[in-house]
Amino acid sequence: MASLPRTAPMLATPGRLPSAAADEQWAYEVKQDGQRAMVYAEADGTLRLLARSGADITPAYPDLAALGKALGGVRAVLDGEIVALDGQGRGDFERLQSRMGLSGSPHKAARMARLVPAHLVLFDVVFLDGASLTARPYTERRAALEGLMLDGSHWSTPAAVVGHGDSALAMTREAGLEGVVAKRLTSVYEPGVRARTWIKIRHVRTADVIVGGWVPGRGRLGGLPGAVLVGERHPGGLRYAGSVGTGWSDAERTRLAGLLDAAAVGTCPFDEDPRVAGARWVLPRLVGEVGYATRTKAGRLRHPSWHRLRPDLAPDDIG
Repeated sequence: MASLPRTAPMLATPGRLPSAAADEQWAYEVKQDGQRAMVYAEADGTLRLLARSGADITPAYPDLAALGKALGGVRAVLDGEIVALDGQGRGDFERLQSRMGLSGSPHKAARMARLVPAHLVLFDVVFLDGASLTARPYTERRAALEGLMLDGSHWSTPAAVVGHGDSALAMTREAGLEGVVAKRLTSVYEPGVRARTWIKIRHVRTADVIVGGWVPGRGRLGGLPGAVLVGERHPGGLRYAGSVGTGWSDAERTRLAGLLDAAAVGTCPFDEDPRVAGARWVLPRLVGEVGYATRTKAGRLRHPSWHRLRPDLAPDDIG
């Protein structure tokens, strides 16, 4: 029997909701906060999980192995996201991190599977019973996926909503979820392509932060900041909040380099040294606004992006 076709995952392009006029031409799915996985299920029930990079992550998730048997002998290649659910049933990436990277430690993976169960959210099928579905439209692939009736304690096929994009986005915001992925109903599956027919819309939160350090860029960014290290004021000092490495134009990066150079200092201004390789410290007097997706339990910003300097604010004005 021929091996299942290895398929790179199709990727969504960051963007905005489709226009109201085109709303009914799109389906909306909840954007998951986990680890992307292509699932290869053989007729004998064996299952293989490959990460977006192509790495085999099957041994890291022994609690998902039974999905192969649940397919009842159907050979399939499925697309989904592995998450670790919090108490409210939402994907918690910080929890999932304790499960990632354990492919070389099967005993630890088995122990962690009991402590932090994995859950596989399925949202596409690209190969089914000997036939590739990549050239089929989203609606046909989605119907085929739902026909497999894959819902269990460790995997599920959440509903997709056609139209009502504004409502879907508002619902995810109220529920504290990351956002939605809009998929054009006619879209084919394009392996490895970041396509405009899939659009991810994240809820962006903002925070005013204090710059306490920076890391030089590489290549053409040599001498300019590749990332800034930011913190947030609290009564005891300055708590490290993360590293921000995107969001600047070349002109903004150059301007920031001058301000950082003028504020250079020899000691770390944060409560605890974040131990960032190559870090250069500055007086904590520059205030900036950053966007971010969520926070870790320790208060670190996830997916931060630089928005702008806030010369109208002094460090003592925020916190």
